Amino acid sequence: MTSYSERLWPTPWLFIACLLFLPAVTLMLTPINFTLAIIVAIVTYAAACWFLILTSPRVTLDERGLTAGRATLPREFIGAVEVLHGDDFQLAIGPKLDARTHLLLRGWIKSGVRIENTDAQDPAPFWIVSSRTPEDFAAALTPAA
Repeated sequence: MTSYSERLWPTPWLFIACLLFLPAVTLMLTPINFTLAIIVAIVTYAAACWFLILTSPRVTLDERGLTAGRATLPREFIGAVEVLHGDDFQLAIGPKLDARTHLLLRGWIKSGVRIENTDAQDPAPFWIVSSRTPEDFAAALTPAA
């Protein structure tokens, strides 16, 4: 039984972009108190980074099934799997998206996997999950022949 695990961490550029909180908060609070402005700016940056890390979901596949964030798809309902990169990924989550599809996406990850959901009782016909290693993820989802 193949297993897989991936944490959808934010890209380093997001942490660098959050550095813009430092001058913004400092400029806003400097007229009140410069020392307070520096302290609040640093705390704001740390809180933003902590929030990004805390909210990064985990994707796991084990003997029970696929867990993407807080949702679980039992292994027996995993159907056809398709690797999506670049334009195919953008089309799958854009113009070609079925509104019933279950999504676990992160904007900073430009690839993923579309998984057919064969559960007749589930209204979501597909799952689309972001992944930095979609080939490995798809290989773990596909049963060995």
